[in-house]
Amino acid sequence: MSVLAVAEKLGGRKVIGRELRTDADLIAAVREGFPSRSLEMVFEELADLALSQSQLYATVGNTRTLLRKRANKQRLSSDESDRLARVARMMVRAEDAFGDRDKAHRWLARPNRALGSNRPFELLDSDAGSQSVEQVLGRIEHGVFS
Repeated sequence: MSVLAVAEKLGGRKVIGRELRTDADLIAAVREGFPSRSLEMVFEELADLALSQSQLYATVGNTRTLLRKRANKQRLSSDESDRLARVARMMVRAEDAFGDRDKAHRWLARPNRALGSNRPFELLDSDAGSQSVEQVLGRIEHGVFS
């Protein structure tokens, strides 16, 4: 998984305003806060999941706050940016594991027994949930049915 691929999910240089090539670049951008347009870019990417905007917003932060920031074209906080980067990272990780964007998105949207019958996307609101999703993706990459 590359930082560049994660950055592309977030809108790339055009939206973020600078090139993100290294982990240090991503960390700095998260601390600065992503433009609210990055949230829209991720939502557009996930449109095929039958995921509501409020579900994505709830994963990233407070829905009302995010709607206000979007309307006023404000930057996300570092915490909101961190959670949004986590979502983008898991999207890239799933695409790498499945080798196909559509399969990865379907996997993220469907309940998974290995994750307590939760949809992987639902677990991305916490670090512990994200680690569980990553572990399952690691098993998939190694050919273990999950």
